Amino acid sequence: MQCPYCNYKESKVVDSRHTDSKSIRRRRECESCKKRFTTYEKIETTPIIVIKKDGTREHFDSSKLKKGILKSCEKRPVSMDKIDDIVFYVENEINKFNSSEIETKEIGELVMEKLKYLDEVSYVRFASVYRQFKDINTFVNELKSILTEKGE
Repeated sequence: MQCPYCNYKESKVVDSRHTDSKSIRRRRECESCKKRFTTYEKIETTPIIVIKKDGTREHFDSSKLKKGILKSCEKRPVSMDKIDDIVFYVENEINKFNSSEIETKEIGELVMEKLKYLDEVSYVRFASVYRQFKDINTFVNELKSILTEKGE
């Protein structure tokens, strides 16, 4: 690893830590100038293609997923850490599939599975957009299924 200070090509690793399941943070020391710097190593994964409802395809974008979840959790007592956990969970589940393509339907189901137990209002908001409720009856039926699961 080349030193960012003196451009010397040799450095030694002083400390390594896992930042998440996809990257490692390494603290390095230049063998020439003795200055320390940090590097991050990321595991390379094959790009996932999302098949949308209209049949178009695009690359999976976790920031787009996070934006949708954030919108459904707006003004709700859901922390950013919990939202990040959902995005992380969905990404991990997608990477477990033996395919490089996934339908938006499957992604939506993974998100709803987590939102249902995190915050019911956020879940209903997400479901209303994801499932494209056509009328009030569809919406009421979804609410009834939540209440049935809770035993109310």
